[in-house]
Amino acid sequence: MQTTPRGIRPHIAIFGRRNVGKSSLINAITDQDIALVSSTAGTTADPVYKNIELLPFGPVVLIDTAGLDDVGELGQKRVEASLKVMKKTDLALVVLEPCDSLHQSEKELIEMLNQSRVPFIVVVNKCETAPLSQALKDEIVSCGVEPESVSSLTGEGIHHLKSVSMQQALKGFDSGVIVGDLIKPGQVVVLVVPIDVSAPRGRLILPQVQTIRDLLDASAITVVAKETELRAAIDALKEPPALVVTDSQVIFKVAATVPPGIPFTGFSVLFARYKGDLKAYINGIAVLEKVGPKARILIAESCTHHQMEDDIGRVKLPKWLRAKYGDGVTFDFCQGVSFPANLDSYDLVIQCGGCMTNRRDILARIDACQKAGVAVTNYGIVISHLHGVLAEAIKPFGLEIK
Repeated sequence: MQTTPRGIRPHIAIFGRRNVGKSSLINAITDQDIALVSSTAGTTADPVYKNIELLPFGPVVLIDTAGLDDVGELGQKRVEASLKVMKKTDLALVVLEPCDSLHQSEKELIEMLNQSRVPFIVVVNKCETAPLSQALKDEIVSCGVEPESVSSLTGEGIHHLKSVSMQQALKGFDSGVIVGDLIKPGQVVVLVVPIDVSAPRGRLILPQVQTIRDLLDASAITVVAKETELRAAIDALKEPPALVVTDSQVIFKVAATVPPGIPFTGFSVLFARYKGDLKAYINGIAVLEKVGPKARILIAESCTHHQMEDDIGRVKLPKWLRAKYGDGVTFDFCQGVSFPANLDSYDLVIQCGGCMTNRRDILARIDACQKAGVAVTNYGIVISHLHGVLAEAIKPFGLEIK
């Protein structure tokens, strides 16, 4: 369970005002003391991510957030950090305490969740102190949900919340298919895996591992080779492989090596669909041809990996883009959870594959770009385009460049 990648776990975020019992609710749901509980307001300062197993669903990420009614300059920053969590939330628990009516911050939160189409459950905690009033219940029902009355202290209502309501809310969650729907059981897929500084001895990078597992789940036969052994691997097969998947950085070499008639694509192209919106990414390429040497580009990385000497996002992509469109192309970079609120000054956003985050987070970024009228694409799509193989790399998905 602990090795299940965070990016494919459903993210369950707990929101609410200070001292309504968010952290104690996490402890009650998990039956563990994993969140710090105190009567002092503002104990949870920053969003705290916990990888846990929520039976009977399985591995999930629980996110404890700061109080939405925090005050002062620092308090406002805590609130902003909490609300940013919503962009990667698959299920929200809105925690209240027994009272006469919803607080303004709670009303605003519910409205934001509805606008963002994030599934949520309203949990009225501390039912041991007072029953849920009819007035509060009616107000919550008017928001489109039935409230759950629980006590983190006594455990009342906790079993129903996590075993019935949360399970039902997560029923539609699907981490998706990476490649398994493109092939049939028993077919052979060749994976081209370069060995470089991003894959130290004894390790493969996460997208490669996830793709292998996805192929195993699809009952496919997987052959793994370096780009220098690709032709030998193909020649050793009795029949041509159903698909070749390669690291995008050597996709131009693979395109020249794979015999005609054998479809190929890249890991980054697969993840463009798995984590993002492949059609939107393909459409984003057209902007490069229009603005060319005057393009201002934001390169967005979802993780905080250490920048290497030949880093794909910080070094190779800018070098390749300037080589094709000229030195006038300018770049900004963002990393981790940071993503600019004002995107209007950019012509294009190039998003990484998102292997270290979840799909809802990537889709929120795409949505922000589209609302700002800014084109968005993906590392693998750009690399395939720059090396003249994009049309072939998207053929396995039944797509064409328009």
